[in-house]
Amino acid sequence: MTTWGARLAWLAVAVIGGRAIGDAAAGRSDPVQIVATIGAWAGWAAGAVALAVPAVATLTAVRVVVPGALAVTVACAVFGAGAGSVLALGVPAVLAAVLVGAAETGTAFVQASAYGDERRLLLRPPLGYLAASVGSWLIWVTAMLAAPLSWAAEAWVPAVIATVVAAATLWLLPRRWHQLSRRWLVAVPAGLVVHDPVVFGDTLMLPRPQVTSVGLAELGATDAIDLTGPTPGVAVEIRLGSPATAVLAPHPGDTQRRTVAVRALLVAPTRPGAALAEARHRGYAAQTPPPST
Repeated sequence: MTTWGARLAWLAVAVIGGRAIGDAAAGRSDPVQIVATIGAWAGWAAGAVALAVPAVATLTAVRVVVPGALAVTVACAVFGAGAGSVLALGVPAVLAAVLVGAAETGTAFVQASAYGDERRLLLRPPLGYLAASVGSWLIWVTAMLAAPLSWAAEAWVPAVIATVVAAATLWLLPRRWHQLSRRWLVAVPAGLVVHDPVVFGDTLMLPRPQVTSVGLAELGATDAIDLTGPTPGVAVEIRLGSPATAVLAPHPGDTQRRTVAVRALLVAPTRPGAALAEARHRGYAAQTPPPST
């Protein structure tokens, strides 16, 4: 439902929100008006294509492109668009951004790329990584809007600066943003898999016989190792009958792989209830109390 809601909201961005861009460009040179119009339609088309084709790669695309309409809304307000037209653009833009960020939308996109009897459960982003991603996205979207408009307005110095920033961020950042779309707890017939390139240096495989229980973690009452990133909110605890070796993602300057032995671990699916329902469907026992110390 959220995926279709996002598609309809994105359609509304073009149908009822387009006047704001015309208002903001009115009275400016013909090149500026042409660039603004072409850029707006190109951005909208990129978002529409990504929304139409659910996949892991397009999840990153929609979560990068669709919120860009919010930046366009702010720019239109700053450059003189009327309050009514700004509102007509801003309301569906906010709705579309919220819906593409929803857990249900993320789940639908990553599951669309799954293989066979595989259930992918998207993990919540680590708070620090998310903050860095949002900050870098703000720099990127500002540069992407400013560069073509500055060239069209013959503002050469801002145009050069914005172009350099846009090119550098396009080169460096998409791979980092895409890591957030590739973080899953995966249920397969052979067991559970934690695929998380942000936290882990290698995929953590948990064969079915090794998993003793799956349940919600008791806050402050668990001995499980926190492998959520960390990120706040409800976590799922997976307890093991024998230790597993987790290979952690390297820190800058690491010369060897960091490993940790785990008998119980915490992960943070965006939809914990769906993760528990899948665990029960696959025959995993409910959470057992942690061993006494």
